[in-house]
Amino acid sequence: MRASSLKQHSPEIAARQNAMGILAKASAQQISDVWKTLGIEPSYSVIRPAEIGLVMVRGRSGGTGAPFNLCEATVTRCVVALEDGTTGFGQALGRDKTKVLQTALIDALWQLPAHRDSIESKVLAPLAKSQELAEQETRAEVAATKVDFFTMVRGE
Repeated sequence: MRASSLKQHSPEIAARQNAMGILAKASAQQISDVWKTLGIEPSYSVIRPAEIGLVMVRGRSGGTGAPFNLCEATVTRCVVALEDGTTGFGQALGRDKTKVLQTALIDALWQLPAHRDSIESKVLAPLAKSQELAEQETRAEVAATKVDFFTMVRGE
């Protein structure tokens, strides 16, 4: 694909994608905890109730080979609308309907300028920090098991 054919997203869309990614990666307990600390009880209506489904996970050999179906994964999604019509989406791997409902509400609130700073500081920043720490731990564990292979050239 040529670079000119790739769509460039606005900073707003990129920031929302980042926020939704952080929310999707968080555990149900983490979402529940940050939801409580947020202290906001918005009025909303459910457009699409939390529902569980399957998606096909595809892979490529070596990351570049021909695509193949790897497995199916369970996902849950939900769509809500706040009183002012702002729509929030929640989706995550697994079957936790409460998590995706709270995620959808957080997404909707994040879109409102009045709540964005609060969502960024009380929800997204702590979740991103814990996810980064978990990733660093994993990297350290993997690095500890790294084996360097080398070939010795024998003199002729």
